[in-house]
Amino acid sequence: MPQTPPFSAMFDSSGYNRNLYQSAEDSCGGLYYHDNNLLSGSLEALIQHLVPNMDYYPDRTYIFTFLLSSRLFMHPYELMAKVCHLCVEHQRLNDPDSDKNQIRKIAPKILQLLTEWTETFPYDFRDERMMRNLKDLAHRIASGEETYRKNVQQMMQCLIRKLAALSQYEEVLAKISSTTTDRLTVLKTKPQSIQRDIITVCNDPYTLAQQLTHIELERLNYIGPEEFVQAFVQKDPLDNDKSCYSEQKKTRNLEAYVEWFNRLSYLVATEICMPVKKKHRARMIEYFIDVARECFNIGNFNSLMAIISGMNMSPVSRLKKTWAKVKTAKFDILEHQMDPSSNFYNYRTALRGAAQRSLTAHSSREKIVIPFFSLLIKDIYFLNEGCANRLPNGHVNFEKFWELAKQVSEFMTWKQVECPFERDRKILQYLLTVPVFSEDALYLASYESEGPENHIEKDRWKSLRSSLLGRV
Repeated sequence: MPQTPPFSAMFDSSGYNRNLYQSAEDSCGGLYYHDNNLLSGSLEALIQHLVPNMDYYPDRTYIFTFLLSSRLFMHPYELMAKVCHLCVEHQRLNDPDSDKNQIRKIAPKILQLLTEWTETFPYDFRDERMMRNLKDLAHRIASGEETYRKNVQQMMQCLIRKLAALSQYEEVLAKISSTTTDRLTVLKTKPQSIQRDIITVCNDPYTLAQQLTHIELERLNYIGPEEFVQAFVQKDPLDNDKSCYSEQKKTRNLEAYVEWFNRLSYLVATEICMPVKKKHRARMIEYFIDVARECFNIGNFNSLMAIISGMNMSPVSRLKKTWAKVKTAKFDILEHQMDPSSNFYNYRTALRGAAQRSLTAHSSREKIVIPFFSLLIKDIYFLNEGCANRLPNGHVNFEKFWELAKQVSEFMTWKQVECPFERDRKILQYLLTVPVFSEDALYLASYESEGPENHIEKDRWKSLRSSLLGRV
């Protein structure tokens, strides 16, 4: 069985390998090339191009790109049904008299295609219709040879393990979200003296940055590449069906990751606004500046950005007396790195540097690249919006999908990095489950710490005291 190479192998020196094994019939079989690059094709021709035959196996970049983008035109289970049909018909897998030698030649190729599909897009197979087709085709391949039987078994076990891990992860997420409460409720019921803060749980910024990296990598790891595309699925104009895949956008892991970013921002703001004494608030700000700097050094840009956005929330930034006690030089450098001007030019330069370091890294520690996720989604969104999925002649605009696949496959490389740091359950538990203030509660805590500066703030303070604390 040929092994699926790692994702980084899909890149050539110029970025993306778009040269496919082009046979004569491709150029006139509904596929259009320029300089040996596939630019467009009819949906049917592209599906044909995915299916191996005796003398042909599709390029790996093509398999990834087509499986990723095809869901904009049809359900994965419909594609799977077509692929199975083509495999069975073309290779006469259903013909008892078919040549055993021929089957021996084609079976490993079909099995390799199925392996790549189940390894890279395992979540497609949560659909019972997908699983049925997969089992049927795998059974046809396996019935002939003992070797294939073992390989099929291996592939199925690996897929089932991945899907079981996903279900377990989703249960953990559901449990976490059902236990989190608003910090204000806790403050009302617990006296201030026994309130823990993050520094009492972890007083070393470097250790906290490592634990944040654990959470980031775990959550990244569960995002399927298809979620980036499914987030933008709309009706395909050439599809007569009422909708195209929109009834099951399945972007839960992507959404959970965005929710984590928001939670971390609110946690940072809560920890800063909570202390009664100004010097404690200033110490907390300095602590988070150090955590953010360590995140930057690790290559964890998502936590870095979440911390900066928490510190820039209005309830925190208005605490002028507190900020006056803080040495802000380090914070200014970090803000400069993540400055949104010129389309995040500084951050993108730092990200490229981290990605470069990752490619030549000898240790997992140097391989870590955790992008600022909202910006990654935004880039993919604009790429999707900026180009049509179909050309005026009805062909699929494959040039667009090469670009999309290039961005998503880079993410795929980053999400597969093993976290090299030791886990600290106590710190992780705190980061994931400690209650945080809502926006209103943050403003209230901020006004209680440093009083309102004008009439608008005064009125807001009064209404928050009465609605949140029941005091006038």
